[in-house]
Amino acid sequence: MTQRTELATVLDRLAVDDLITAYAVAVDDGDWAAYRGLFTPDGRADYRSAGGIEGDAGQVAGWLAGTMRLFPMRQHLIVNRRLTFGDLRQDTGDTARVLADYVNPMRLAREDDGGEATAPDFVCGGRYAFALSRTDEGWRLHGVTVTEKWRSLPEDPGRPAPR
Repeated sequence: MTQRTELATVLDRLAVDDLITAYAVAVDDGDWAAYRGLFTPDGRADYRSAGGIEGDAGQVAGWLAGTMRLFPMRQHLIVNRRLTFGDLRQDTGDTARVLADYVNPMRLAREDDGGEATAPDFVCGGRYAFALSRTDEGWRLHGVTVTEKWRSLPEDPGRPAPR
């Protein structure tokens, strides 16, 4: 590899890392316009393993907007990112895949806490599979698949588990 190729690869890695971080921040902040803007026009997301839906970015953003109202406090921690670029003549190509683990502590909305409680009472974890494409606007998500591996529910046996 030449120094130019190595620099391009480092810059692409940083841009991909920024995109994955922007994904987590958009979901945590409930910024659904930003969420949709992270995807290619034909981008899709699949949250079925966590009880959600599969669809285009707009459909999924709408579903998330409704579902995340149940959780006024949420924090997606996306870690152990493993990035693989598609090859293009021994240079970084225009596609990438990222496998990354996540832990997601959240707080269920409750009428009795007056919005004051902040400790999480619903925590889940699993793995994301991100498919990315280089576009004229930079790296964008072409696909997101969530594989939930575990969850810890509130102690209240009368409360149904959110799905």
